Amino acid sequence: MCGIIGYCGKKHLTDVLLTGLKRLEYRGYDSAGICLGNSNSLTIYKKEGKIRDLTAIVPREATGSWGMGHTRWATHGGVTDVNAHPHTDCSGKIAICHNGIIENYSRLKEKLGSEGHSFHTETDSEVIAHLIESMYSGDLEKAVKDSVPLLQGTFGLLVMHADHPCEIIGARNGSPLVLGIGENEMFLASDVSAMMSHTKQVVYCEDGEVVKLSALDYQVSDLRNRPIDKEVSRISWELEELEKGKFSHFMIKEIFEQVQSIPRAMNGRVDENQATARLGGLNMTERELLGIKRVVIIAAGTSFYAGQTAAWLLESLARIPAVTELASELRYRNPLVEEGTLYFAVSQSGETLDTLMAVRELQSKGARVLGICNVVGSTIARESDGGVYIHSGPEIAVASTKAFTSQLTALYLFILKMARMRHMAWLQGQTFIEGLLSVPRCLESILARAGELQALAKKYHQAESFLFLGRGINYPVALEGALKLKEIAYIHAEGCSAAEIKHGPIALINQNTPSMFLVPEDHLRSKLISNMKEIKARGGPVIALCMEGDRETAEIADDVFYVPKISEEFSPFVMVVPLQLFAYYCALELERNVDQPRNLAKSVTVE
Repeated sequence: MCGIIGYCGKKHLTDVLLTGLKRLEYRGYDSAGICLGNSNSLTIYKKEGKIRDLTAIVPREATGSWGMGHTRWATHGGVTDVNAHPHTDCSGKIAICHNGIIENYSRLKEKLGSEGHSFHTETDSEVIAHLIESMYSGDLEKAVKDSVPLLQGTFGLLVMHADHPCEIIGARNGSPLVLGIGENEMFLASDVSAMMSHTKQVVYCEDGEVVKLSALDYQVSDLRNRPIDKEVSRISWELEELEKGKFSHFMIKEIFEQVQSIPRAMNGRVDENQATARLGGLNMTERELLGIKRVVIIAAGTSFYAGQTAAWLLESLARIPAVTELASELRYRNPLVEEGTLYFAVSQSGETLDTLMAVRELQSKGARVLGICNVVGSTIARESDGGVYIHSGPEIAVASTKAFTSQLTALYLFILKMARMRHMAWLQGQTFIEGLLSVPRCLESILARAGELQALAKKYHQAESFLFLGRGINYPVALEGALKLKEIAYIHAEGCSAAEIKHGPIALINQNTPSMFLVPEDHLRSKLISNMKEIKARGGPVIALCMEGDRETAEIADDVFYVPKISEEFSPFVMVVPLQLFAYYCALELERNVDQPRNLAKSVTVE
């Protein structure tokens, strides 16, 4: 959600800011703006809509010595030019860009209003500019440090002052902020992608830290003015990975990239000789792993469904009790932390606020929390007690695809390790590894027949509603399929256990409500076939994803897409990719904005 970039240097300022904001489009936004500092004055351009709309109102000759830009995802106040960032104080000399939410803005606004400050927007963020103005007496950094403790909520914050040329102050609490170090130039941004075309040397800021930036230098300190020595990291991604290449959208590119991203998640982690997995990043001894009595996976959205799938398999293969918890609910439930319980926090971005806050709550109660993240250096990755990077590479489309299967891969490796340490025989471990290694080949054959799913989308994209139905390990995959269709095609979809349709959802069945069944060859297949017949008896169209050669399912369903035969535990991989493709092609037929669906954001950094 939201994106910010700040720049001090010699390059053409508007080019740096607008290009940086384009790189942040994937986070989701509804308006954008930039602030240019020059000759003791600030010039602001902001516009509702896309970056191209902002670019259209910025004169080509407009530039400056330092500046910042912002993409806004509305929380407080409507989507308007006025509510777009940057926001200014009464004098117009202080400007701020803010990611996050200020929870006590109403009280601050009332107090500042009584002191003579006037407000012009409906946002919570504007209050920050006026608060800094009330604290300012010639030292901008001090004014920011005096203001930050009064702000309740989350923020990634950039501040400029007309009388402080080539100086930007950044502050962080709960919303990502990254410093970029270039050659005679410096950057501050919410995401490394905003500055990757200029530098790969970065410093990740932590909560409670304040950065003072100029073109040649930076200083990081805490709110008590104590300097902080920060480690400089290097971005591992290449700029080309942020481009669509031959694909028309990032989403379809990332669906096809799963053939490479799954092996990357396994690279160096499979021990075929011992038929187990090597996961040194867990930071746990063999004895500690053997002492695990229960596993809890905390996540949100797509990551939650990956966790549900893994929890099912962890109980089945490793015989360890496992559950998946919504991070947003766990945080406020005063959770019981029991001895012997291991927690996994799963997040593509590593910045999902609900998950991060749940991690901190659990750790405050003495829990060991491991992270499964894609973004190296992200907050959850840094604050976890250990974990696994999934190495998917950048995922730009808002709807997650390759991260889901890479998260599954990482969790499957953990399951293999735990099962082998307990009761799984060497030969079973070998069979498991062979199955996991076969997944990319299976996906290649599915992707080669993507046109079949496009034809299904043409037939069904005008449906009023959809049911996605699965059992066992594929029940969470049905939930994920429904989520994808909702996210990018805006078609109402409900995922549920096929066994549960008779307890309510079957009332939705009519000729305009197709049902998508996931029918692998497992011990529940006969039950699914019975459920399909129940739907057919009531006039509902049935689409089935089933394994090659399944004639019985084909005779019942109106339409079938065959997936390669694979053992039950790996069926989620071959079931979810067709669902991703189906949602994508439905969205195309409906002319949706596939990569940036309405109202959604890639990295959810507010509650």
